[in-house]
Amino acid sequence: MKLGRLIAMAAAVLIVAAAPPRQAAAAGTNWNAAISQTAQGGYLVGNPNAPVKLIEYVSYTCPHCAHFETEADAPLKLTFIAGGKGSVEYRSLIRNKIDVAVSLLVACGPISRFQANHAAFLRSQDKWLQAPSPGAEQRWSSSDFPTAMRAIASDLKLYEVMQGRGYTRPELDRCLLNRAAADKLAAQTQYAVDKIGVQGTPSFIVNGQLQDSHSWDGLRPRLAELTR
Repeated sequence: MKLGRLIAMAAAVLIVAAAPPRQAAAAGTNWNAAISQTAQGGYLVGNPNAPVKLIEYVSYTCPHCAHFETEADAPLKLTFIAGGKGSVEYRSLIRNKIDVAVSLLVACGPISRFQANHAAFLRSQDKWLQAPSPGAEQRWSSSDFPTAMRAIASDLKLYEVMQGRGYTRPELDRCLLNRAAADKLAAQTQYAVDKIGVQGTPSFIVNGQLQDSHSWDGLRPRLAELTR
């Protein structure tokens, strides 16, 4: 899916200094238990020193991303991540204000909860991503950041998705109204488009190389070749 006009959430691109990943779980025989947050703003699942490193740029309003999640999640966990040969880093690519709201909610709480939050929104995308009700777009376009984020979360029942996962409304608002985090998401998107050449979602980088494929069928042979 081609990118639409990017939302200018940040006044300037933020430069994130390199830092060691924050480890959420100790590495064991199954590397699916290990997740760390990267200096680039992504969430890395698996062995940080894996010889094959996959980066996925994902938009939570992209139906192709939801399809990739349902097709690729199990085989990636079983044959790519578990044994330590491969890792997957997920990075949000912001295409619209809904992406901003969902990305902020997915990242809410300890990083150990990221994977399940990520899957919850993509796997239920067809339920919460509905046509806006009358007046919704006007509320969403408010120049007041908290007003726009609350309106999107309320109108699309994003609060309900997360409350069903045990979050409270005050917890969610603290994440949803984090303007600094939203600015970082915008900067991350701008960098991906301008510096890496990402043109759609999902997009994949394998060991530093942007791939032509945007699907699991196209990506799978490349990963199999590198991990055999």
